[in-house]
Amino acid sequence: MEKTIGAFEARRSLGKLIEEAFYKKDSFIIERSGRAMAVLVSIEDYRRWQEVAKNQMLAMMEQAQKRNAKVPAAELDRDVREAVKTLKQGQRARKKGKGVALEL
Repeated sequence: MEKTIGAFEARRSLGKLIEEAFYKKDSFIIERSGRAMAVLVSIEDYRRWQEVAKNQMLAMMEQAQKRNAKVPAAELDRDVREAVKTLKQGQRARKKGKGVALEL
């Protein structure tokens, strides 16, 4: 069962929340000033989500590899370098509070 709890209450009853997450498989959305800030879940759920994410990433990498099997390595390298450069520029712009449009 998913429950929402304030940060102050979560702090006061952390031990109880951990037990409920572990034994009852409850999950808790922890809010501060009405804004969701964190989630407390069982270690089992967390590990399962990590495995799913890993498998999805591997599947996407395999698809990309198949899609680009006939593309010359130099062209792939250039495209990857350009993509990384664009992403880094976007990260820097976001840190400065500016938006950035990415071309796909």
